[in-house]
Amino acid sequence: MTSSIRRRHLLLAASSVAGAVLAGPVIAQVGSAGTSSIMVPYPAGGASDAIARIVNTPLGKELGQTVLVENLGGVSGALGAQKVLSAPANGQFIFQGSPNELILAPLANAAVKFASEDFQLIQLICYAPIVLVARQDLPANTIDELVTLARQSAKTKPLTYGSVGVGSMYHLLAEHMGQLIQADMSHVPYKGGPPLLQDLAGSNVDFTFLPHFAAIDGLVASGRVKILGQVGTNRAATLPKIPTLIEGKLIKDFNFSIWTGYMVKKSTPADVVQRLQKAIHNTLLQPKVIESLTAQSQIMAKPMTLEESARFYATETASYRSLAKAVGIAPQ
Repeated sequence: MTSSIRRRHLLLAASSVAGAVLAGPVIAQVGSAGTSSIMVPYPAGGASDAIARIVNTPLGKELGQTVLVENLGGVSGALGAQKVLSAPANGQFIFQGSPNELILAPLANAAVKFASEDFQLIQLICYAPIVLVARQDLPANTIDELVTLARQSAKTKPLTYGSVGVGSMYHLLAEHMGQLIQADMSHVPYKGGPPLLQDLAGSNVDFTFLPHFAAIDGLVASGRVKILGQVGTNRAATLPKIPTLIEGKLIKDFNFSIWTGYMVKKSTPADVVQRLQKAIHNTLLQPKVIESLTAQSQIMAKPMTLEESARFYATETASYRSLAKAVGIAPQ
C-alpha cells in the first residue's frame, strides 16, 4: 500500500471515529437540529389530539426544534405506547399518556407486553372532568333515570355502553357502575373517542364515559347527544351546570378524574429528561397555552419535580391496578 493511500485510509478512519463520537451526543440531545414527535395514542379529532396540537408548537420553540403530532390508535392506546417503547431512548419520541394506555391496557390485554414501569412521567399536563354522555333519544335524562332504565333492561335487552377499548378507564367506570347498581350492560369497544362519539350521535350505542372536551359540547348543542352527569365529588369549575352522578339518589361514592402527562422511556438519559422537563414547564406557563387548554375544559396541572412525578405515577399505578382487580379485569 502506498503512503498516500495509507494516509487516505487513516484520514477516513479518523473521520468515521470522530463522526461516531459526535453522533452520540446529538442523538441523545433533545433540542438539537431535527424533529421530535408527540405520540397521541388515539385518532385525530379527540380530546388527546386537541391537547397535543395546543402544546406541540410552543414546546418546539422551547426545545429549539420542530415538534410534530403523530396519531396511532388501537388496543386502548397501547399501539402508540408500544411504538414509543420501540424507538430509541433519546427523548425524540414523547408519549402523551394517561392511565388508559400506561396502566390499564397491560392489565386487560395479554398482547400488551409492556408495564407502566417501562415509562417515566416527566410532567402532568392537565386533568379533565369525566362525563356520562348518552344518545339523545335514550329514554333517560338524569343519572337516576339511567340507573332505573339499566336495571329494567338488564333482563331483556341490556343497555350498551361504548369505550375507547377493552380495559380502558371508561370501560372500568361503566363496569364499576354496573356493579354498584347491580345491572348487566353490554360493552362496545372503539379505537378512540371520535368514532365512539359518532356512533353515539347516530344512536348506535346507548351511553359512554369520556373526558369532557369541546366536541362533546358541539354535539350537545346540535341535539345529537346529551350529558347526564359528571364523575366526581364536586362539580368541575368548567361544568358548573352539570350535576355529579352522586347528586342523584341511586349512585354513591363515584369519584374519578383523568389526567394527561408527558412520558418517555424509562431508560432515557437524565440530562435529556431534565431538558424536556424544563421545556414542558415553560410551555405550561404560557398564557396562550393555558387559555387554549382551559377552553378545551382541561384543568391545568401544577409543575412537579421529577421526584414528585415519580411518586404520583407510582401511586396512580397502584390505585388503578386495584380498581381493575375489583371489577374483574384480566388479560384476554
